[in-house]
Amino acid sequence: MKISEYIACDATDLARLIAQGEITAAEVKEVAVNAINKVNGRINAVIEVWQQEESQPQGPFQGVPMLVKDLGIAVKGQRNELGSRLAAGYLSPHDSHLAQRMRRAGLMLLGRTTTPELATSTTTESQFHGATANPWNPAFSAGGSSGGSAAAVAAGMVPAAHATDGGGSIRVPASANGLFGLKPSRGRISMGPDVDEVWSGLAVQGFISRTVRDNAALLDAVQGNQAGDPFIIASAAPSLRACVGQDPNPLRIGVMAHPLNGARSEPQVVEALQQTVGQLISLGHQVEEVSLEIGSWDAFVEMNARFWAANTAAWIDALASAMNRPVNDDTLEPTNLALWRLGHELTATDMITAMQMRNSVTQKMAQFYQQYDLLLTPVLPASPALLGEYHRHQQQLDGRGWMHHVFDQSPFTALANVCGTPAMSVPLGFNPVNNLPMGMQFLAGFNQEGLLFSLAGQLERAFPWHQRKPAIRAGD
Repeated sequence: MKISEYIACDATDLARLIAQGEITAAEVKEVAVNAINKVNGRINAVIEVWQQEESQPQGPFQGVPMLVKDLGIAVKGQRNELGSRLAAGYLSPHDSHLAQRMRRAGLMLLGRTTTPELATSTTTESQFHGATANPWNPAFSAGGSSGGSAAAVAAGMVPAAHATDGGGSIRVPASANGLFGLKPSRGRISMGPDVDEVWSGLAVQGFISRTVRDNAALLDAVQGNQAGDPFIIASAAPSLRACVGQDPNPLRIGVMAHPLNGARSEPQVVEALQQTVGQLISLGHQVEEVSLEIGSWDAFVEMNARFWAANTAAWIDALASAMNRPVNDDTLEPTNLALWRLGHELTATDMITAMQMRNSVTQKMAQFYQQYDLLLTPVLPASPALLGEYHRHQQQLDGRGWMHHVFDQSPFTALANVCGTPAMSVPLGFNPVNNLPMGMQFLAGFNQEGLLFSLAGQLERAFPWHQRKPAIRAGD
């Protein structure tokens, strides 16, 4: 198989070719490694390839290569460094539940991708592993925190990759790289056994892919709860993959063009959103402008700051103890040092107040979903930042200042994390000024992944985005 043939296939295609004996899993692995070697030096998306990893013959994805983010998943005997010098050299002692389910699905865990330090940013530019460039225009960020996974998929290294999302970390890089990304409902995929929830339930596991059907089939393969998990929720649908092929009934969709922080989205973003509205109307859906009432923006950011900072501080302390390293400028970036300090300043009552605030926002959004099936927004209010720009003032910011900066960069996405509800980025927009894609975000009520996949499949068939190709791609 040539690299050009390989990148023309999605994961579903590769699994079919392997199952039919037209190509072996070993051959697919070889071409995947060649694809990584061909372009990774130009974008810095993959930290390392695990040459010794072998696929398992059973499962729907037998032999399909899968890159995993260097955070949120444990693969036995492999490094899990979280993008941080503090965790340098850490080896996972066992597989996490998700890694076990991936193996049972037949996926070949091929290596790990870059992430910003401790995932506390929406750009992937760590001091430890360097900056990850956008394959569409390498002067720009690939987004974050799953930027390495998204850049690797966009550049043709793998058809889909593992990702996590605590405030937009699947949807932001999916948008920046012209890919499909869905953040599942809280509890859809097990976070165990080492943790029950990440960031007090804000963070979830998922995938970034070129095709909608791959994302749905991967979620079908790995969803479900394990003994000891804090949540037991019903399957999102009998088959999410089947939902992709079924057009939804006419939907009532609320649309919001500008973020809740009072800023205005860039004209190119608004134009792309308006185009999406026209496409939805042409498909028979009802779309109308809405205004959300979830409380003040400053209170919303403060609530998230408490969850992020308290959890990050505990995480840092555990890593420092495990690695026998100090917590200082030699082991952590300024932003995470600031969050660590904030986390240690917070009180137990601060966290209870944040939980009460989260419940208030969740209840208000539940009322919204009584009136509308979905909420449509841009994923980002502007293009991704130029490399080096996002962190330019990090030395001057305390923990709360950093959180306001991160949320101003990505003000639309965290709402779904707070509510624990699913949301997706669909690559429907494109900015010809800088040759960067733009994703449109659809948010749904709890356990409504099937509805999102149905709409995504309909949009993919009616307005396909696959004809657009990034500037840096393995098969070219």
